[in-house]
Amino acid sequence: MHSATPSPHQPLARAHDFLRRRFGWASCAAYAAAAVLPAPGMWLRHDHSVSMGGPLPVGVSASQVLLATVLFMAGLRVRPRALAGLLRRPRVLVAGLALHLTAPLLILPLVAVALRCCPDSDGGSGMIAAMILTVAMPVAAGATVWTGQGRGDEPAILGLVLASTFLSPLTLPATAGILSRLLSTDYAGAVATAAHAASGGFALTGVLLPCAAGIGCRLLLSDRARRGVLPVAAPAATLAALLLTYVNASGAIGQFLTHPRPLLLLASTATAATVCVLSFGWGRCCSRVLRMSGPAGTSVTLACGMSNSSAGAVLITTAMPDRPQILLPVLAFSLLQKLAASRATRWRPVPAAG
Repeated sequence: MHSATPSPHQPLARAHDFLRRRFGWASCAAYAAAAVLPAPGMWLRHDHSVSMGGPLPVGVSASQVLLATVLFMAGLRVRPRALAGLLRRPRVLVAGLALHLTAPLLILPLVAVALRCCPDSDGGSGMIAAMILTVAMPVAAGATVWTGQGRGDEPAILGLVLASTFLSPLTLPATAGILSRLLSTDYAGAVATAAHAASGGFALTGVLLPCAAGIGCRLLLSDRARRGVLPVAAPAATLAALLLTYVNASGAIGQFLTHPRPLLLLASTATAATVCVLSFGWGRCCSRVLRMSGPAGTSVTLACGMSNSSAGAVLITTAMPDRPQILLPVLAFSLLQKLAASRATRWRPVPAAG
């Protein structure tokens, strides 16, 4: 009897599984690295000219490349048959998308009222602007990690990531336009600029295109090539996400360490925690009211609570490069939503109706 030949990807798979189970702690380590050694991350945040063979160099930032890598790998891991199966049961897709889009409109006005007493000089407009450009983003591609290791419906969350991303050129500017009334004139203009960037192609080229490219590559790959590439896709996406966390954190944390503002840090963390708890709570309560089954309800909850904070941070950095301090609530939200997702996948299933 011959023993089975071990797969060359087994050590990589074990290492990735170890890292994925401790992804929250790994994110904290990325934040700590940004605090101890912010200079490389701050350098990577800036655009760098790359010659593409044309008459003019093209500006490329590490944040954009890393975000595209995460989304490309998420698309590469999508099973086309599983996505096609969603068309036969659109209830979960419609409910998750509706809750994800309505959560910012219901939650952020309440938070804005509470922030009138914020220690920041703008009455919390900076933090609300950051939250608008974060929670209005599509469902985070990282949500698929939690459905894969928990009890969520993985095809459903993949469909929600793609559907929310596909609609984001319309929904993001619309949401930002409605909620910009909560902001001071200065920040309202900056949010309008960011929304214009989103509708002008950021969501298409920065979010949807990499994801679609990953799906297309999976369809074109042979079975043998797919078996060789797919085991590497998840670890690559995880490492890119951690590096993106470090790059995004370096700008905000580096600025904070240079000019410490403890009250602003406390207010940013409290704001992010409030938005995170209310978003996950909104998704959980509505999934119970709709009597969704356990896996479907968990996926809807994740879709409601998890926004693509990395894309939001990239958009904020692009539209407001002179205000790195408003990345503080985004970074806090990014970490807190991972902790909340870990909790959400441990909730008891909701019995199916009937």
